[in-house]
Amino acid sequence: MQVVNHGVPQQLLQDMEAVCDEFYDLPAAAKAHLYSEDRQKPNRLFSGTTYETGGHKYWMDCLRLAFSFPVGDSTAGWPDKPQRLREVFEKFAVLTRGVGMELLRLLCEALGLRPDYFDGDLSGGDVILSINRYPPCPNPSAALGLPPHCDRNLITLLHTGPVHGLEVLHDDDWIKVEPVPDAFVVNFGLQLEVVTNGMLKSVEHRVTTNAALARTSRAIFIQPKEDCLVGPAEEFVGEDNPPCYRTVTFGDFRRKHSVVKLGSSLNLTTNLKDIQKDIR
Repeated sequence: MQVVNHGVPQQLLQDMEAVCDEFYDLPAAAKAHLYSEDRQKPNRLFSGTTYETGGHKYWMDCLRLAFSFPVGDSTAGWPDKPQRLREVFEKFAVLTRGVGMELLRLLCEALGLRPDYFDGDLSGGDVILSINRYPPCPNPSAALGLPPHCDRNLITLLHTGPVHGLEVLHDDDWIKVEPVPDAFVVNFGLQLEVVTNGMLKSVEHRVTTNAALARTSRAIFIQPKEDCLVGPAEEFVGEDNPPCYRTVTFGDFRRKHSVVKLGSSLNLTTNLKDIQKDIR
């Protein structure tokens, strides 16, 4: 997990924050048609009560939107209220994805991979824009915003805003991530861990709640296509360094990973190999 400067204009970030607040401030009736527990729907609004983790409930709401790249008409199913939502969301999503792709190219340079290694199918799946809202919680000690988890995609860029909440696991302790104005927190996803044969680890993280303040975060998830085979790159395997992970399609991995039940302190990083073993 890293914090980086970026090429997304400050004004756009401010517009994005404002539109997100405007959306969540809409009357419930204006958002009711978006609400769905169907995980197959590309665009939906849902709450923490539908986040399946062994019966636990989480204190959050999420507007989850998908788009292809190039965008084309793939945002046609996005909400049309407030009035400027689609325009601002699309600008933010496209520019943030561009930052993510540039980071992947820089990683290739540092790791000795060809510059375009992550272009094409490895990053060609639908891009996910997730707007998470964590309302003030009456008892923060009794409810998390999101459970401990590792992102299952390739790379995530998260704009957090000024309110604390994000924590990462380090040496069995939860460490608060300090909000940095006009910057993104970057999470390496589990697919990046697989490609690098474990050289880069996906960091386990969670979100805590706040008794006084609402917190909103905006995340872009870059992921492979469903039928893309993901496995260790040949540059990271050899006689003295055998493959640590199986080569499987992202769709198969995602379907298996989605049914993993998370515990209060489960570290998915250490269990990634076990998850892969169960994929047929």
